[in-house]
Amino acid sequence: MIRYTLKCDQGHVFESWFQNAAAYDGLRTAGHMSCPSCGSSTVEKSLMAPKVRPARKAAPAPVDPAPDAQTGTPVATPNPELERAIAEMRAKVEAESDYVGDSFAREARAMHLGDTPERSIYGEARPDEARALIEDGVPVLPLPFRPSRKSN
Repeated sequence: MIRYTLKCDQGHVFESWFQNAAAYDGLRTAGHMSCPSCGSSTVEKSLMAPKVRPARKAAPAPVDPAPDAQTGTPVATPNPELERAIAEMRAKVEAESDYVGDSFAREARAMHLGDTPERSIYGEARPDEARALIEDGVPVLPLPFRPSRKSN
């Protein structure tokens, strides 16, 4: 199988898979190819870059961290001020809230519905549970740290 990047005479670019180069040539010559956007039957191969996997023993390419939108500095750069603020937040949350572990979603929903008295809690929730809480109007917020009781 071979994948070609194709372009129609109207400038639309799309990709398609073919059994081999001869299959592409045969379909194009027979007029069986058309642009999925506009239906034009004038379709040609476009410039494309092959996807080549690196050698198994090759060292992975270094990844440049994306810059922060506001400061322009890389996000991965250690920031002692930020780390201190997160540590303070963690201490406050752990001192003033109840850890409910994996039952966070159930506890938060019960408080929201008035089935249990409201109190400050923290714990873990799967992404689908967190999404359901948000969709139901339950005020939740992800924390920028793992709970101490969950850490190794």
